Amino acid sequence: MNCSPIVLLLSTLALFVANPALADDAWIVYPGGKGPGAGKHIVFVTGDDEYRSEEGMPMLAKILSVRHGFKCTVLFAIEPKTGVIKPDHQTNIPGLEALEKADLMVLFLRFRELPDEQMAHIVKFTHSGKPIIGLRTATHAFNYGRNKNSQFRPLSFNSGQPRGGWGGLVLGDTWLNHHGHHGRESTRGVINSKYKTHPVLKGVTDIWGPTDVYGVRKLPTDAEVIVHGQVLAGMKPSAKPVKGRKNEPMMPLVWTRAFKTQTGKTARVLATTMGASTDLQSAGLRRLLVNGCYWGLGLETRISATSDVSYVGSYKPTRFGFGAYVKGVKPADHAIE
Repeated sequence: MNCSPIVLLLSTLALFVANPALADDAWIVYPGGKGPGAGKHIVFVTGDDEYRSEEGMPMLAKILSVRHGFKCTVLFAIEPKTGVIKPDHQTNIPGLEALEKADLMVLFLRFRELPDEQMAHIVKFTHSGKPIIGLRTATHAFNYGRNKNSQFRPLSFNSGQPRGGWGGLVLGDTWLNHHGHHGRESTRGVINSKYKTHPVLKGVTDIWGPTDVYGVRKLPTDAEVIVHGQVLAGMKPSAKPVKGRKNEPMMPLVWTRAFKTQTGKTARVLATTMGASTDLQSAGLRRLLVNGCYWGLGLETRISATSDVSYVGSYKPTRFGFGAYVKGVKPADHAIE
């Protein structure tokens, strides 16, 4: 059957509305809708080499959009020549302009060295007073080694001014070490009884992930450690805690803080050294992060202990590892099924 040009045009426009990633395939947008998050925009910035943020963050964004009403934009490390997601491409994350109108930034990066025009958007948001969530390698998000004249070089993870670069300044610490044995000792989240009524922990009863506990030096005095990381002697949830110094005391795993920005505003910050795509198979961790988005945006009274944090569509994360990402994936491939 032949279609008129008008019908064909309307069909094409409908396809773009239903699947907004098709409009510009360098990133993906989930439009949100009804729910406590209606009217709020969360931007996820991904690119971490190893822990498959390019898989985990779209999954989390779908939950926040479909189940909770938030508009969510997910940005990726993109190989310019092919337009595909390449997590170990450290110098290009298109679409950071979305941060100009964002209400919350979720950042999951590792050793990025972005062009100044891209990095400027992250830095502007950082000092806007708006909330920030940093996952796993966000403590060492940036590493300027190529362009030593960049104005943003002080934000490198090993910077002395500010100490620890962006991670030290905003989240409270930078990269130290693998406290647990990487790939052999998994992590159990142990809720700090002092903060058991914190809104971020509402309804959170179990946190486990196959990634190891990270070392943390000393967090700022304003940080509140709401979950500690218990090192387990194995890669299954049933593994026993490691005996001895690794768990005496336990390292911080999840913490909040009030970050005083250069503009004089104070931003709510939530940080965790968990967050790999396989960690996010833990419903407890997903709930904690969903709650964290509500808390960051000042919506803590809307947090429900029984809110829906189940997957939207299927979710089969890739095991963490360098070079282990799925090749040839474009942002549009993360569209809602």
